[in-house]
Amino acid sequence: MRRFLLLTALVATFAAGFLARGVMPGEPVAHAQAPARVFEMRTYVVPEASLAPLNARFRDHTMRLFQKHGITNVGYFTPMDEAKKKTTLVYLIAHSSQEKAAENWKAFGSDPDWQAAAKASGVPRPQIESVFLTATDYSPIK
Repeated sequence: MRRFLLLTALVATFAAGFLARGVMPGEPVAHAQAPARVFEMRTYVVPEASLAPLNARFRDHTMRLFQKHGITNVGYFTPMDEAKKKTTLVYLIAHSSQEKAAENWKAFGSDPDWQAAAKASGVPRPQIESVFLTATDYSPIK
């Protein structure tokens, strides 16, 4: 009986901690250990028939090669706008610094695996817009 009461008290304390976390103000635990980094939002615009092969290239090759070259995959998106969703890919990646991003991109661009994947996909060079971002002090992602 004594063990049962002890176990019940431990479970109740554990559950109370989760409930209090949702009510109590404070920064999520994930932020406490997150290193400083910069984000890069890239927008690719391609001819309509090229978006499916571009998505396949990212899914099957590019994301893995980004990781290989120190580029962190954060998220990949297509617009909800009817016209743009057929031609546009927007993605968010992260680097340890803007200077490191330049190194990462140089290494990525000269990777023979990337060059072969790009050629095999048949996707013409997209119109690319790149914006570097830093997280605000109140951003849930840092």
